[in-house]
Amino acid sequence: MITTNPMRMLTAAGIAFDAMEYAYDESDLSGTHAAAELGLDPDSTFKTLVLRGDKNGLFVCCIPVAGEVDLKKAAAISGNKKAEMIHVKELPVLTGYIRGGCSPIGMKKTFPTYIDETAQLFETIAVSAGVRGQMMLLSPDALVEYIGARYGDLVR
Repeated sequence: MITTNPMRMLTAAGIAFDAMEYAYDESDLSGTHAAAELGLDPDSTFKTLVLRGDKNGLFVCCIPVAGEVDLKKAAAISGNKKAEMIHVKELPVLTGYIRGGCSPIGMKKTFPTYIDETAQLFETIAVSAGVRGQMMLLSPDALVEYIGARYGDLVR
């Protein structure tokens, strides 16, 4: 397992986390695959999505891997009338991460971030460690506080 930038950042901030490694499949980069490989509840395993709002620009949503972001809810919580997912080709340029390895921690820039309110139901949630094949388990409240995120209803 490699030590990723998000892991270094959490360590430097004194935030407890557990790192987990799994065998990722190029043909299935879904978070449900990652959760299954790690034996984690897909409801407590979160994927990181980057969206573009019509008024306020880029923002991030973290939602359970089996869920689908509700674009109207995401737009509303971020102060936009409309929102859409960015194109996957834009992801590395805007965030420094690739599809299947996008972490809410350590993006190139700090974007407004919203975490689905269901995260509060769990003592720990899993998020990407910043590379394909690695996840981090940490307290959702610690994550929200560290990255300055807000909880909200984001899923259809």
